[in-house]
Amino acid sequence: MVEVVTLGCRINSYESEVLKEKLAAVDDLIVVNTCAVTGEAERQCRQTIRRLRREHPGARIVVTGCAAQIAPRKFAQMEEVDLVLGNKEKAEIEKYLETPLTEKTIVGDIFDYDGYDKYLITGFEGRHRAFVQIQQGCNHRCTYCIVPYARGANRSVPEPEIIAQIRKLLAEGFAEICLTGVDACSYQPSFSGLVRHILEQIPELPSLQFGSLDPAAIDDDFVELVQNCKNICPHFHFSTQSGDNMILKRMKRRHTREDVIGLCRKLRRARPDATFGSDFICGFPTETDEQFQNTVRLVQEAGIEKLHVFPYSERPGTPAALMPQVPVEIRRERARILRAQEDCSDE
Repeated sequence: MVEVVTLGCRINSYESEVLKEKLAAVDDLIVVNTCAVTGEAERQCRQTIRRLRREHPGARIVVTGCAAQIAPRKFAQMEEVDLVLGNKEKAEIEKYLETPLTEKTIVGDIFDYDGYDKYLITGFEGRHRAFVQIQQGCNHRCTYCIVPYARGANRSVPEPEIIAQIRKLLAEGFAEICLTGVDACSYQPSFSGLVRHILEQIPELPSLQFGSLDPAAIDDDFVELVQNCKNICPHFHFSTQSGDNMILKRMKRRHTREDVIGLCRKLRRARPDATFGSDFICGFPTETDEQFQNTVRLVQEAGIEKLHVFPYSERPGTPAALMPQVPVEIRRERARILRAQEDCSDE
């Protein structure tokens, strides 16, 4: 029996499916694919590992993923853990399980890694929608984010491999294909070019969807594709994070509130049935009441209907963790207020 426990993002979900298929014949193994996006996420990873050991006292527990890459010693010190692998090593997990090891921690420098796991998965257990990884890593340095240090530099999956993966999943009966990546819009040489080529080469694809999109990276070519290609799902989810320009600047985001509003208007003109979702961080360091209200107003002005809201959580090792902090209770209250905007949009 192999169990893969997934914590975190869509990329982790994709990679967990790869691990399940690769390790299907292995007995008494639990792989915990961790998340490091916040300090709280890392704490939940450790909590999950302890629970799994209580429930499966005889199983071998392997910890991998972003939290394992960022803080390998913390996990190696846990008596519940048998092996810690970094994100590079995760792609070769079979090798480390087949050979007796003298080390408990095998975590290399992720910035020395220019590859990715080339295994083509055959499906997604219990899902109607399948994720397809198009790139890994990130070259940006948002001040709240540790992910580049867990995933390394931006690197793109060659287009023929993406096309082959989509065709394989379609043959397995998946009608909804979602392109995903750590920073998917940074796909090289062109994100909109990739979308165009997918639709040209697989015109029978019923529904092409997208993970989180960077508002700063969406160009007019993408908007044109949305207008002309009806098999593009007209729901778009943006990593907006704030509706205040000063806070966006302190986050080192590359867009403004005006960019987001303008992009939603463009896409709505291209597809009148378009709907929008967005990620938001509430209570980012130095955020005032007025700056938070700018975020509330952005949701209303852009017509964003689905909200993925996080109260800011310090991530040790990031510049934002050193900035003047907003009290935790205010972060939580602002998150509650913003989440209520989603309910208002349904009225």
